Amino acid sequence: MGEDPADSPNQSALPRRRGKDPMHTSNYQWLLVCLGNPGRDYENTRHNIGFMAADELARREGVKINKLRYRALTGEIRAGGERVLVLKPQTYMNLSGEAVKLAGGFYKIPPGRVLVVSDDVALPLGKLRIRAGGSAGGHNGLKNIIAHLGTDQFPRIRVGVGAPAHPEHEMIDWVIGRFTSQEKKIVDEAVGRAVEAALCVMEKGVAEAQNQYN
Repeated sequence: MGEDPADSPNQSALPRRRGKDPMHTSNYQWLLVCLGNPGRDYENTRHNIGFMAADELARREGVKINKLRYRALTGEIRAGGERVLVLKPQTYMNLSGEAVKLAGGFYKIPPGRVLVVSDDVALPLGKLRIRAGGSAGGHNGLKNIIAHLGTDQFPRIRVGVGAPAHPEHEMIDWVIGRFTSQEKKIVDEAVGRAVEAALCVMEKGVAEAQNQYN
């Protein structure tokens, strides 16, 4: 799959696309950024729970998230009558902010309407935590998004993947490890709730989503 011209590091190329792409006929009101690492080697790993949420959302909404633009696979849904651009960044986790900056900057979407779904090793497996903003908490994807947006004031849904039982276990090996069959049942349910929570944030606000899903 070739890269979209919008993926070029040359930012001056972006304005020339206006009016030529049907996806630019009207603006998006939200960015839903689902974090993970691209490639089969990382499918269904703990770090890719954001990608899992995007795939479940696509299944429920009957859409595809497969158009390569802004260094991400993208698709479109509607939430509360507003257009949402869904991103699965293809830059690897620690550069996730590049896709967010390109897409968010092009559509002039403010940070308060950039909703990020990610894994969280500090939360028990399957637990959700919804926040309106805050630090990266050691998560490299969130850290890079904060750096590119210049603020940590954007909503996020963190899905617990648990922490390794032994302190000597390398964290990188843990987050790129796969769930056991028993864990997968919990994860699948949590991913479904994360999708519902994301729609709730965009339709009813962070506070209502916190009341229902935290």
